[in-house]
Amino acid sequence: MYNIVVALYIVVKGDVMLCQFCGSENTKVIETRTIEGQNTIKRRRECLVCKKRFNTAESYEKITIYVIKKDGSRQLFDRGKLIRGIDKACEKRPVSRESIEKAVYDIERSLQDSMVNEIPAKELGDKVMSALRSLDEVAYVRFASVYKEFRDLGSFLEEIEHVVAFTKTNNDQQVLFQEENGNKIKIKR
Repeated sequence: MYNIVVALYIVVKGDVMLCQFCGSENTKVIETRTIEGQNTIKRRRECLVCKKRFNTAESYEKITIYVIKKDGSRQLFDRGKLIRGIDKACEKRPVSRESIEKAVYDIERSLQDSMVNEIPAKELGDKVMSALRSLDEVAYVRFASVYKEFRDLGSFLEEIEHVVAFTKTNNDQQVLFQEENGNKIKIKR
């Protein structure tokens, strides 16, 4: 019968897994399991020298990302702040919690996949605007009004015209404004 032990850490020498009991490089993988949602792989290993078994966990290392603000200061990327901003834009709109979480996950994942340590606030804001445009046009305009610092009604109208033009080229999205009889409302200056 084999001794079963759970390893709380992994001992690695170069690219070789070492037995935590005898330090031997001669180990073999008995079983591999992927843990969904945690990006983790658990492996059951056996040392071929001392015959003891142990578990290891492998996960990818998240990159620490800093957001470079307009004034040049650096701020640690905050997922919670991103969620709060999108939540505020989607307030009282028919956008599901799941859709918001997926948008945040997609943005965060694209940042991790880019392998950059710093991202300008403008680039991050553009990613949020792109996500909101596909979620809800009103939420998009709300976010844009703060992000782009609209100062007057003309700024709102200009952005709404951009959204309407975008919607016309992408027929799979809903119209921003529609009268009860189904006619589209045209924005005139």
